[in-house]
Amino acid sequence: MKAGFVSLGCSKNLVDTEVMLGLIKEREIELVNDPSDADILIVNTCAFIQSAKEESINTILNMAEYKQPEKGHCKSLIIAGCLGQRYGQELLDELPEADGIIGTEAWGRVTEVIDETLKGNRLVIKGDETIYDASVPRIPTTPKHTAYVKIAEGCNNRCAFCAIPLIRGKYRSRKLEDIVAEVRNLADKGVREIVLIAQDTTNYGHDIYGEPRLAQLLRELCKVEGVKWIRTLYNYPRFLNDELIEVMATEEKIVKYVDIPLQHASNEVLRRMRRPDTKEQITALLKKLRERVPGVVIRSTFIVGFPGETEEQFRELKDFIQEQRFDHAGFFTYSKEEDTPAANMDGQVDDDVMQDRYHEIKAIQSLISQEINESLVDQVLEVIVEGHTEDGTSYGRSYRQADDVDDLVYIEDDTTSKVGDIVKVRILQGFTEDLVGELAE
Repeated sequence: MKAGFVSLGCSKNLVDTEVMLGLIKEREIELVNDPSDADILIVNTCAFIQSAKEESINTILNMAEYKQPEKGHCKSLIIAGCLGQRYGQELLDELPEADGIIGTEAWGRVTEVIDETLKGNRLVIKGDETIYDASVPRIPTTPKHTAYVKIAEGCNNRCAFCAIPLIRGKYRSRKLEDIVAEVRNLADKGVREIVLIAQDTTNYGHDIYGEPRLAQLLRELCKVEGVKWIRTLYNYPRFLNDELIEVMATEEKIVKYVDIPLQHASNEVLRRMRRPDTKEQITALLKKLRERVPGVVIRSTFIVGFPGETEEQFRELKDFIQEQRFDHAGFFTYSKEEDTPAANMDGQVDDDVMQDRYHEIKAIQSLISQEINESLVDQVLEVIVEGHTEDGTSYGRSYRQADDVDDLVYIEDDTTSKVGDIVKVRILQGFTEDLVGELAE
């Protein structure tokens, strides 16, 4: 038997895909990249916002075409991940093309679902609140020098706009020693960059140790030989405390890159979003980070068009973006998600207004990003090489850029560097999205 996978959504979903791939391979089912070769097709879906749901449904329908003899020989089409977890039997009833559903917590039963669907049984398995550990087989799909490590699952924040707690459940951390064991194993396989992920990384350990333990975890991971860079994503400001900032400032392996999802800058909007921070607290935190971690790169995400957002509140957000000058920022128009508190709020913003605000604030950030990148000219940065173009240019990322979400550094006339090498690059040009440099002597 042969199986093919399509993984959609975030890096946390990608880790679930990698674990399921490992379990499937253990059953001696061959993994293939071409869906036309697959007997079993699994789509690991995202359901975070409406556009993600639409992409998931379209991908499922595209994969269903390989059930037609003239296109492929798929005998089992399985929906995994967030969409299946949230909609379960309803989704299976509405998509006759699908044969089975695996929820986000049922990754460990993937081969069971495969067996049942190949027998002609259609089923839904959602499972209990679980999280993988270091003993679970896993096949990385990232470049061999980089790996995501999920340190916790679920979320307790209950923001008014977010459906993640409805899909992923309550927050639950992995044990510290288990994470260290996984990172040692990855380092032994040549991984040089570890990216720690969770819905809220700064809350790591609170549920099992009674207090956040991300700082302690980072110190332990810095002792692992072979690891060059350790990056953390999704650092909520609430637990980004002095101890954690000190670790970021003093541990050489910790990449000086902080990803803080702030969502807005108006205190009234933040209150309606059920965010625990105020604009004043956020501003003080950003000031502290920049003072205590020289050269720190700060990334954030923001929502425009949240219910009730006025022109004055949007202007406050624009002013905040211009004042803070984030190195990277992602913007989203508000997505109305059923069963979330925000879905029933008064003052739903018109789609055209949201789009206008989105493009306006994106333009502001684009100019800031270009100015920051231009200021990097003549600086020398360490870059992890990720590939080569046909014209003799290599490309990769410095500490300033996270995989998949940020821009790249292009290295001109570089035919000697290998993928996974960390090289010194002198920046020659800075653009809105990318940097261009040359190997530094």
